[in-house]
Amino acid sequence: MTIGFPSRLAVSACALCMTGLLVCAPATAAAHTGSDPAAPGGPPVAAASPDLLYHSGTQVRPHRGAPRVPDVSALSWVVADAHSGEVLAAHDAHRRLPPASTLKTLFALTVLPVLPGGLRHTVGAEDLAGIGPGSSLVGVAEGRTYQVADLWRGVFLNSGNDAVHVLARLSGGWRTTATRMQATARALGARDTHVRSPDGYDTPGQVSSAYDLAVFGRAGLRNADFARYCGTAEAMFPGRGGWSYGIRNTNRLLTGADGVEPYDGLIGIKNGYTSHAGNTLVAAARRGGRTLVVTVMNPQSGGGFAVYEEARRLLDWGFGAAGRVDPVGSLDALRARPRPGPDAVPVAAAVAAHDDGPGWLETWAILGAAGLGAGSMAVALRNRVGGAARG
Repeated sequence: MTIGFPSRLAVSACALCMTGLLVCAPATAAAHTGSDPAAPGGPPVAAASPDLLYHSGTQVRPHRGAPRVPDVSALSWVVADAHSGEVLAAHDAHRRLPPASTLKTLFALTVLPVLPGGLRHTVGAEDLAGIGPGSSLVGVAEGRTYQVADLWRGVFLNSGNDAVHVLARLSGGWRTTATRMQATARALGARDTHVRSPDGYDTPGQVSSAYDLAVFGRAGLRNADFARYCGTAEAMFPGRGGWSYGIRNTNRLLTGADGVEPYDGLIGIKNGYTSHAGNTLVAAARRGGRTLVVTVMNPQSGGGFAVYEEARRLLDWGFGAAGRVDPVGSLDALRARPRPGPDAVPVAAAVAAHDDGPGWLETWAILGAAGLGAGSMAVALRNRVGGAARG
């Protein structure tokens, strides 16, 4: 049985619900200005310039005795602390590159909060229209009924563009979803991302950056559903006649498939590949009470699995460098409100100098106004869905 609701209500509630969540989310400090946590009473740490990550090349601020940053071939990469948001090291962090399926992290951040996992939907032909040739698929079939949770497992494990298309249609449509993803990115301070195709399929003008993808990965870990899906190695997916078939996560650092050794402490997140983007990966791992998030975009040597080995080396470095490097930036830098006084000037200047989209002031003003209605619209949507499910 298809559980539906009016499209206008769905679009309004989805957009406003997500907006409310983003507007109310607390922002942490943009720069680390305290003492070295590994050396209590040590000398104060100098705050990184707010636009340091826009500089080309590798950025790192090591203490004496810190491990050397590994030499990797990726066009762009970032290593950051998922708790504090501090960027420990980066290479061309804001370089705009095609993201491939790592863009599904932003899709999930935008759509997960507004589609209950238990909602059931019978797929129609219109749900699967427009899937790009050569897309990765999980096997969603017309006429078959799925729970939303099934579709999310298809997105995170098999990177199924067919599952993305169905979820996007359920949450307002393809173009509406892309627009909302763009708003989500801006509200999170991810200003390098331009969304054209919500599934990450190669599309002219669609770009992101290692910095933005690290922002999305970190934000995703704060969502229990996101964290559960991205860390699932294997699951069953509905097939014909009531039977199911197994699907396996294509993130080989998680599963250890194809000879790639699984990474100890890996939480998961998302990998991707297209002919234009090359191999891309956002990975997170936890060791010794510390969680790191790493982005690797388009390694230039080492073959198709180099993205995993380069991520491994960067994670190893990040855990080894804990407390022995000063941050070179923050994943909160472009979403935090500048404080009054001298510090506000360089932050605003950095944003203005490097962004060609709407300013953060305009973004927050629009989202803040829209957020006023988010609660009531979300309640109305969920009540309607709940009533339909009971019937």
